[in-house]
Amino acid sequence: MKIFNIEKFIAENISNRNSSLFAQDIADNNEQLSAKIKGKSVMVIGGAGSIGSSFIKAVMRFSPAEVYVIDINENGLTELVRDVRSDNTLSVPATFITYPIDFSDAVFKKIFQQHGRFDIVANFAAHKHVRSEKDHLSIEAMVENNVFKARDLLDLMLEYRPDHFFCVSTDKAANPVNVMGASKKLMEHVVLAYSKELHVSTARFANVAFSNGSLLFGFMERLLKRQPLSAPNDVKRYFVSPSESGELCMLACMLADAGNIFFPKLPETSMLTFSAIADRFLAEHGLTAVECKTETEAKAMAAALKDDTTEYPVYYFSSDTSGEKSFEEFYTDTEDIDLERFNSLGIVRNNTVKSIAEITEIIDNLKKLFDDPATNKATIVESIGRIIPNFTHIETGLSLDQKI
Repeated sequence: MKIFNIEKFIAENISNRNSSLFAQDIADNNEQLSAKIKGKSVMVIGGAGSIGSSFIKAVMRFSPAEVYVIDINENGLTELVRDVRSDNTLSVPATFITYPIDFSDAVFKKIFQQHGRFDIVANFAAHKHVRSEKDHLSIEAMVENNVFKARDLLDLMLEYRPDHFFCVSTDKAANPVNVMGASKKLMEHVVLAYSKELHVSTARFANVAFSNGSLLFGFMERLLKRQPLSAPNDVKRYFVSPSESGELCMLACMLADAGNIFFPKLPETSMLTFSAIADRFLAEHGLTAVECKTETEAKAMAAALKDDTTEYPVYYFSSDTSGEKSFEEFYTDTEDIDLERFNSLGIVRNNTVKSIAEITEIIDNLKKLFDDPATNKATIVESIGRIIPNFTHIETGLSLDQKI
């Protein structure tokens, strides 16, 4: 049986990199990273997800004394423990504890009350999918998680001051066209507002290939269930591997100046369409993509597949859903960028910082908006647009939930 090696497939078919994008930067800063991590206590929120778990692995290679992991996904935490303890490249610290709780729960605060401060706190808990934008209720939940809870967490950090606080962002926060990206841009404003009080940083990054819930992860699920692959053929994206995503966040967390936003330096020529990756994914499994004209045709062909087939149905389409950009970008023309400090990392620096009082007013106004029975998606989008002037929402009336 041929075992599918995700990291190898990514290196050979997506990133075209024989080693990590960040290998040189890690080597160049190895001594500093070791000094900041070795023997230290680490709290990782949202650590069962793809990026959070990759961050944990990256940090464990520098021998922290304690790693505490928070996530509402109990099954994900179980797999995290099995994964890190089965990895012969990792040395799991004696104190490695996972808690299946929400970081807004009262019991979460008790961890700090009983443990005391952590040296490093990293937050990966977030709504990350553009498809999560459906109506005013789904948007409220997204803003609650990405913005309100982030502010509450930072207020808690003022009581238990870590040496380093990190909160993950997204490339979609640069000139956002969807509410998810706009909520992450708001989150950046929240994090940076605390930069005078705490050593905070964040990072925007490319798509994480085969991350949980991603379209590429879905390719594996579809193949296991003998269902057709479906993907847009006109949307290009940058990609990093899961391990690279953890390394990027570790570097941003440990080496950033307060208020920095890190991003990967990737050439525009490295962007790929999802349909091109789907063709390569099937070829890796000894299959040839057969392009169908409709979803119905693709599903019918999948239902008739035989065990010895060498042809597999795919449905490729032009993107027509709300909030989709045809390209990706990591910074805007108005931001101050440093491309010299690191080999494979750029930095957005000298950001205009709102005060904590201004952030509080913004959050209070959004909460009032959500509590208004007359509020709908359009009024929320309009309100967020007043806070983020470069938010240009793309609305088509269609959602990814309407596609296979």
